[in-house]
Amino acid sequence: MTPVTCYVYGGGMPSPCQIPDSLAVVVAGPAGSGKSTLGRAIAAELGAALVDLDSVTTPLLDALPADALGGHWLTSPFAAEIRAGRYAALRATAADVLSTAGRVVVVAPFSAELAGGDEWQALRDAFFPTEPVVVHVDGDPSVLAARRADRAAARDAHRPDTPAVAPAIEVLGVDAELSTTQQLARVLPALGLRRPVPADAEIFSREFDAVLFDLDGTLVDSTASVVRSWRRFAEHFDVSMEALHANHGQPARTLVGVLLPADRHAEALAHVTDLEVTDAVGLQPIRGADVFFDAVPADRRAIVTSGSVPIATARLAAAGYTEPAVFVTVDDVVHGKPDPEPFLLAAERLGFSPDRCLVVEDAPAGIAAARAAGCAVIALTGTTAEEELTADLVVDGLDAVRLEVTASGALRLSPA
Repeated sequence: MTPVTCYVYGGGMPSPCQIPDSLAVVVAGPAGSGKSTLGRAIAAELGAALVDLDSVTTPLLDALPADALGGHWLTSPFAAEIRAGRYAALRATAADVLSTAGRVVVVAPFSAELAGGDEWQALRDAFFPTEPVVVHVDGDPSVLAARRADRAAARDAHRPDTPAVAPAIEVLGVDAELSTTQQLARVLPALGLRRPVPADAEIFSREFDAVLFDLDGTLVDSTASVVRSWRRFAEHFDVSMEALHANHGQPARTLVGVLLPADRHAEALAHVTDLEVTDAVGLQPIRGADVFFDAVPADRRAIVTSGSVPIATARLAAAGYTEPAVFVTVDDVVHGKPDPEPFLLAAERLGFSPDRCLVVEDAPAGIAAARAAGCAVIALTGTTAEEELTADLVVDGLDAVRLEVTASGALRLSPA
C-alpha cells in the first residue's frame, strides 16, 4: 500500500494517509438503505469518481417500451438477462474509471455478488489487480420500506420483495440507522483516511493515575442501536426525534422527563430499557477501544455511563468486554451528565483525584461533565459533530493513541 497525499475529512489540510494509489470501493445494500448517499459522500471525501448502477443503466431501461420487455424491466420474463447486462455495463464502466482515474466508488445492490459466487468473482476480475473494499449498508426493514415509500421512485413499485441475506464475503458493515456523517466516521478510517493527531498536544505531556471511560460510542459502537431503540420509543409514544438528538449523552430518565408527562415516566423508562436491552446484539468495540481499555491496569480504570445497569451490562457483554470493578451507571447518581457527579464518584471509588484522571468521551454532555469534574478529556468522533467536541484531544479511534505505564507507575499518552 503506497502512501499518497490526501485531505483529511473535516480538516481541510493535506496530510499523508495510507490510501493506495489504486482504490475501488464497492457500496452495496438493499433499496432504501442510503447506499447512494453514502457512496456519493465517500467519493467526495476520497476525490474519487462515482459510478452508480441506477445512473449507468436505469435511464436506458426506463426509455424502452415495457411491451418489448414483457412488463417492467424489474419483473420482466427477461429479468435475469437484464440484470446480467446491467451489471456487465457497471463493471465495464467502473473498470475504465479505475484504470484512468485511479479511484472509483461503485454503488449498486450487489445482492448476487455479496453471496460470493461467480458474480463476486466477475466483480473482482473487473478491478484486478486492485482488491475492492466492500461497504455494506443495511438496517431495519421497516425503515428501508418507509424510505422507499417516501422517495416514491417508480421502480420501487415493481421491485421484488426478496428477503435479505447476510453477506458471505468480507464487508465493512454500516447501519442505515446512522447519519451519513456517522457512517463516514466509520468508513473513512478503514480506508486509510485518518484524522491527524497533533504530536505537540498538551495532553501528551501530562501524567494520569486513572482512565474513566464512557460506554456508548466510546467503548462500544452502540450508536445505531441507541438511535434505533429511541426511534421505536418515539414512534410508540409519539414524541419528537429532534428532541432526542438534541439531548444525546444524557440519562434516559432526563429524556423521558423532557418528553413525557410525569404520570408516564415509569412506563416509558421500562419500555425504552426493554428496547435497548433487546437490541444489544452483535455490537462491536469502537475502533481500537478494546486494546486501549486492556492497556489500562484493572485497578486504574472505570466505566461511567448514562445508561442503566441492565442496558450497560448487555452492551458490554455483546461487545466482549469484562465488567470493571468500578462501574458507575445512572442508577448510582442523583445528577447525571452533564453534571460532574458521575465522574467524581468514579474517581472517588478508584481512590484518585479527579484532576489526575483522563476521561474518554464522545458526547458534549459527557465532555461537559468531565471538564466540570476537573478531568482531562479525549473525545472520539463518530457520534457527534466534531465542532461540538471541545476536548483536550479529538481522535477518530483509540488506535490513534497509545497508553503506557511509566517507571513511576503513572499513565501517559502518546500518538500511536
